[in-house]
Amino acid sequence: MTNGVHAGHIPAGSSGRTRLLRLLLALSALTALFATATPARAADATTPVTQAAYLADRLRENPVHVTDQLPREVPRSTAPGFARLAKKTGVPTYVLVLPMQNSTDGKQLLGAVHDRLGRDGLYVLFEGADLAEATAYGVRVPADAAITVTRYELPYDAGPLRSFERFADVIALGGDKAGARAEAARETYQDDEPADMYIGPSDRNNQSFLTGILLTGVPLMIVLTAWYARRHRRRSGAERRVPRWVVPGAAALTAATIALAAPVVFDQTRSSAARPPTPAELSARVERVAAGLEKDPVYADPESPRVLDSRQLDRLHDRIRDFRRSDGGGPVYVSLVPQTPASESAGDSWLFAAAVHAKARQDGLYVVADPDDGTIDVYNYGLRIDADSLSFDLPDAVTLGDSKADEADDHLLGERLDTLMTFLDKAPRTDRPDFESTPAAAPEADEHTLPPLFATDFWPGLFVGAFAALLLSGVVAGVMWSAGRLLRRRDPAPEPTDLLPFTAPTEPSAAYLRRTAYTELTTLTSQFTDPDDRTRAWDHLDAAMLLVDGDPDRARAAGTDPATLVAVIVLARAGRAALADDADDLRHDLCCGINPLHGPAVSRHHVRVSAQGNSRRLLPVCEPCRDTAVAEPGGIPGRLLKLPDPSLGNSRVPYYDATDGPLTAVPHGIARLIDKVRETAGVH
Repeated sequence: MTNGVHAGHIPAGSSGRTRLLRLLLALSALTALFATATPARAADATTPVTQAAYLADRLRENPVHVTDQLPREVPRSTAPGFARLAKKTGVPTYVLVLPMQNSTDGKQLLGAVHDRLGRDGLYVLFEGADLAEATAYGVRVPADAAITVTRYELPYDAGPLRSFERFADVIALGGDKAGARAEAARETYQDDEPADMYIGPSDRNNQSFLTGILLTGVPLMIVLTAWYARRHRRRSGAERRVPRWVVPGAAALTAATIALAAPVVFDQTRSSAARPPTPAELSARVERVAAGLEKDPVYADPESPRVLDSRQLDRLHDRIRDFRRSDGGGPVYVSLVPQTPASESAGDSWLFAAAVHAKARQDGLYVVADPDDGTIDVYNYGLRIDADSLSFDLPDAVTLGDSKADEADDHLLGERLDTLMTFLDKAPRTDRPDFESTPAAAPEADEHTLPPLFATDFWPGLFVGAFAALLLSGVVAGVMWSAGRLLRRRDPAPEPTDLLPFTAPTEPSAAYLRRTAYTELTTLTSQFTDPDDRTRAWDHLDAAMLLVDGDPDRARAAGTDPATLVAVIVLARAGRAALADDADDLRHDLCCGINPLHGPAVSRHHVRVSAQGNSRRLLPVCEPCRDTAVAEPGGIPGRLLKLPDPSLGNSRVPYYDATDGPLTAVPHGIARLIDKVRETAGVH
């Protein structure tokens, strides 16, 4: 065998190929091993796209992206208007309209979006209706000057389209002219802000009321004045012959002039620049979230900053899966979505959860976690979880967070949701599934349309005008009014509930609190005639008496704590409402969290509680406070009830910061206030 190959001998080239083949086989085996060991739901596969990447994709589709989360303030139908105005800038312009980004710097967000989109131009960010930030990349435009002009020259209620129009006009001026206009705007409006463009419903009610007063008061005053003048002339013997039709004719002409002039003077028709949203715009976000929950029980809003990292998200999925398989457990659906007053549910997480449940048609626990303010709310639709446990036993550190959560950008939502799942695992089970009741309806879609001038308070104004004219016709009415006032001072009575939001002070004196607490408590005691009737009114009376050690006279004692006196007033007023057969009315279960002295609340609302920054709280509000929160959010801090802080001398702070006693439970309802009083007193 001169040219053959001996058995067992492999040529050099063949040996190299064999080693390569063995290496490939080994790699294949390792790949198969890791594939079988990897969970079906890999972290990278479920990690949500970042906020910037999502927004860049939206701008790639359309240079104007209007969120679906603000239909009551900036409906998506405004997008063509933004696009039309963007052409005025003369450069490629990209516009983002998003909910308020408390935990995200606007300039950093625009920079990240630009990096991912990869297109130069002018990037503009609106947070709600407010122009928040604008940055130019690769183009020379006076963005900072345009923002300055827009913020100084326009009032806060100008609306996003008008603000963007002013911004685009200044951009078109060029650098030098824009800078000069910005400097002029600073000098002109440094001390005085521009006048508001819109009025609120309360202002329209006042206009209607004033119109009614003038329409009857002025003509009647003409008639009465002429009558008195005629009597005086008769007594003085200087009567002049005046045709009988002159006085009635003058009164009728005056009434006609007022009726025709009032709509011209009070010509406002809307309380906001916001356009009325369509039904599709009001349902868009709910449909988006419901569709997302069908695919994944944890839905993170892609327009908001990411608050759960991959590890936290994986753990939450595991906890949800384990709870679903547990005895008495079931599905859990977590929505990480901001709840703003401009949303379809007007910032009411209960209403939002009900809408998502109705759309998804899947029973379970619906958890609404707000990545903006960090609140967590839980609603049960069809699971055997004890309702009282969810309502009263869930720690505030989970639902509201603590100081550490407030300081963290992610509000520690990952840890708190994990704690929530632990709580749910241990929560008592019931024999039958439980369902949340139907929440109160959201405000009408076109809530910014003002009522007609000749409506609402116009009709009471007619009577008041006539009455005022009669009062001004003589001194006797004034004397009687003064005498009546003195009598009322000697025999005080509680103020009518509907007047409380307008008469209650924000910084009450100790004398006012002592007098009011004693009056309210003694009135409730006198009305409570059956001590064996253990109704809700008895609970209110019992809690109020615990605060004064069972002696109403202690309410008038000089050393009684102001926070205690406010709690007594709130409980006594709620007790009288219960005795008046209003106990089933939801309003009487909530007291205004802005100023508890305002009386019953009509809804909950995210309100700005600090004049510095954008600190917000979800509080129950009375109707005037709700109107202020909608029309003038910056006016809420001035309406807060402020009490003396012993640690700060004579300084006053919001009531919930001035004490750690029962009064801090007011934002959570009267029932919680009663429980807090009894806990403090050691009564069960």
